[in-house]
Amino acid sequence: MLRLSKKTDYGLLALQYLATEAPAGVASARTIAERYDIPVELLAKVLQHLARLGFVAAQKGVHGGYHLARPARAISLAEIVEAIDGPLAITACGRRDEQCEQFGTCTVRDPLSRVKDQIFSVLQTMTLAELTPDEHAIPIVVRGRGEAGSGAPVEAR
Repeated sequence: MLRLSKKTDYGLLALQYLATEAPAGVASARTIAERYDIPVELLAKVLQHLARLGFVAAQKGVHGGYHLARPARAISLAEIVEAIDGPLAITACGRRDEQCEQFGTCTVRDPLSRVKDQIFSVLQTMTLAELTPDEHAIPIVVRGRGEAGSGAPVEAR
């Protein structure tokens, strides 16, 4: 199963909050953590990491906290995922540090690599600005089999 880490989940939540809900675009790690009921210590570490990489900037003072360092429409989801989790991989052999015993005879490695490339392409084209709350969800068209196996696009939210 393809799954993002909790750190990436928390990073996406925090960045989305800063882009859409934060008063004046600024919020503390504690405010964001309380909003989503997530551990403040872990979120603070994720935000510090995102600050080092230029996604957010820290603002000191009474009304301090974090704010986006770039416009939400200029930050792709792929950038965020890779900044926190590293390169996207859906198989062990897709990672540089892991070797598979079946590497030479594997018949699914290349097709799964193409699946990974398609997922990455979607993440590259989707921006932080498009991560809106559910009531404003943007339909994503997934090319695949329709309900009757017609090959028609299937809409997901």
